[in-house]
Amino acid sequence: MTKINIKGLEIQPLIIRDSFNRRAQQYKNSIIETLRKIGLTEDDVYLEIPANAIRKAPANVSFYLDGRHLFLSHNAQARYVENLYMVFKIIELKVKALLEETLAPADFLAEFGEDQNVLIERKRARALLGLSEDIEDFKVIDQAYKNLARKHHPDTASGDAELFKEINSAHKLLKRELL
Repeated sequence: MTKINIKGLEIQPLIIRDSFNRRAQQYKNSIIETLRKIGLTEDDVYLEIPANAIRKAPANVSFYLDGRHLFLSHNAQARYVENLYMVFKIIELKVKALLEETLAPADFLAEFGEDQNVLIERKRARALLGLSEDIEDFKVIDQAYKNLARKHHPDTASGDAELFKEINSAHKLLKRELL
C-alpha cells in the first residue's frame, strides 16, 4: 500500500485485520499520551470510540490547548480503527516536530485550529458543492468546485458574487480537511 500525504506528512496506512476495538482503545490511549508531552491531560482531549471499531466511520479528536479548540478528523480508510491510527500518526508526528522545534507553536495551533461546528460546516460545504457527505476524494471535490465556480463567477452572465464566495469558502474548508 502506498503512503498517503496528509498535512504535509507521508504516512503509511495500516490494514487492521483483527482486535479492532482493542486496537482502537490502544490508539486512543496513544493519542492521549502523545498530547501529554505538550502539557495536556486526558480531560483536555475528547475522543469517542464507537461500539464497533470495524465499521466504516471517521475518526475525530478534539482537544484544547492555550484556550483554543483544536480538531483532527480522518475518514479515508476502510474502518474506524484504521482512521484512528492515521489520526494518531498525524498527532504523533506533529507533536514530535513541535517538541523538536521544527514546527512553531503558532503553526501547530493553526494546523489543528477549528471551529467547534466544523463537522456540520463540512457537511454543508459538501452539499453546497453538490456532493454526498462521505466524499473524501479531493480530486472529485476540486472538480465539483471548478464547475460551480465557472458557472457562478461574477464575471459571467449567470454570475452570483455571493454564491461564488460561498463556493470558494466551501472549497477552502474541505481542502483544509483533506490536504
